[in-house]
Amino acid sequence: MALQYQLKQGNYHLYDLSTPPSKVTGEHRLRLMTDTVAIAFDARTGELHEHGNPTRIHSWASNTRRRLRASGAIDSANDIVVVSGPLPVDEINKCLAINGYCRSLFARLASLPHGKRLTH
Repeated sequence: MALQYQLKQGNYHLYDLSTPPSKVTGEHRLRLMTDTVAIAFDARTGELHEHGNPTRIHSWASNTRRRLRASGAIDSANDIVVVSGPLPVDEINKCLAINGYCRSLFARLASLPHGKRLTH
């Protein structure tokens, strides 16, 4: 499944590019629409675990950390990081496309522009 976020009318739209475009709208299947995006990843490797609506992603991370700690995998639990907010859509898409890119995003998080600013 090839997923890509696009910013439209102030919301993040997640499209499934593996679906054929609609004959009416020309757009691929819409999987999610949200005002902010959260990304859960492994801090050590940068591997993307989950992405989407912040409420769901924070819940996933809490439950996963709890299960990992219960099984004795303390380091793995502590490596799960969640970033959320109005992130630049190109950075989000790089996290989806490039293995380990989340670590680079996290290192530059403080210097990234607001994700919903329009560029000319």
